[in-house]
Amino acid sequence: MSGWNSVSRRAGAVGLAAFFAVALAGPAPAQSEAGFQSYLGELRAQALAQGVSRRTADAVFPTLTMNPRVIELDRQQPGSSSNAIPRFAPYRETHVDAARIRRGRSAYAENRSRLASIERETGVPEQIMVAIWGHETNYGSYTGDFDLARSLATLAYEGRRRPLFSGEFIALLKIMDRGVPRERLKGSWAGAMGYPQFLPSVYLRLARDGDGDGQANIWSNSADALASIANYFVHAGWRPGQPWGIPVNVPASLDRGSLSTPAVSPRCPRVFDRHTRWRTMDEWRALGVTSQRGSWPGGTIQATLLEPDGPGQTAYLLTGNYRVILDYNCSNFYALSVGLLADEIQR
Repeated sequence: MSGWNSVSRRAGAVGLAAFFAVALAGPAPAQSEAGFQSYLGELRAQALAQGVSRRTADAVFPTLTMNPRVIELDRQQPGSSSNAIPRFAPYRETHVDAARIRRGRSAYAENRSRLASIERETGVPEQIMVAIWGHETNYGSYTGDFDLARSLATLAYEGRRRPLFSGEFIALLKIMDRGVPRERLKGSWAGAMGYPQFLPSVYLRLARDGDGDGQANIWSNSADALASIANYFVHAGWRPGQPWGIPVNVPASLDRGSLSTPAVSPRCPRVFDRHTRWRTMDEWRALGVTSQRGSWPGGTIQATLLEPDGPGQTAYLLTGNYRVILDYNCSNFYALSVGLLADEIQR
């Protein structure tokens, strides 16, 4: 998987498919404050042409200066050339740990009535919403403190992914046009914000009012954040009534070669390359795969097999709903940890 998932983990979790799908571009030229100020004229014209109010533009653009730290952090992101894939077990130990499980159960209990209502409306399980919240910002304990207007304008100027970041900057201005104050719009250096770490364009599309007060406050309102996470999952194709997957044991005799898939995903190919062909749960059972939990999902549910730590270690049968978690952050380690944390929260 590319370095974008390390952006997610280190910067407060950018966490969204549109962001991770963008390939790393070539090196950008040297940057300067004078060059940045010159570029802002172009960016302002784009913003006004796309419907941003002059009131917001006049309030924001004169205050902007380049943030060299953002450029430094962006250029520290590793590329995707390494073939080495680390073991999942150490990652699981630090992301599905006792403290995160304990805090998750507490958050689950505190928001139970609201979560139940959202699940009834969307079909997205309560514990999945809480697990995403836990992974993205440790249940809101840290959401990032970068001024997003300055960060996104700087990343757009840097130029390596100008269409992406100029679009996110303009989306941020549109959020201000909706009445959200700039001082609330802080987040990761790469543009993610709030409890669910939405990019501005995702906020505009998918943020929801979860408590009926007429606002979609994902920065300090857990009801709104959880409803917004569920709405993201609905739009990504969550199938109610299906699990994300189950941990399994795989017999040494399994012919893995016959299960490899020739299909190459255009998005996050290294992630999907580790998955087998689809088979039904009944077919996996017939191949000698056994559930570590004893119980099985419905026999006709389709699943792929992933062995993140290699043969002889815990493996996972993963349904289409696992792919929805990957849409939030295209990393097998991330998606597995979300599913496992959700299971622990529900216990």
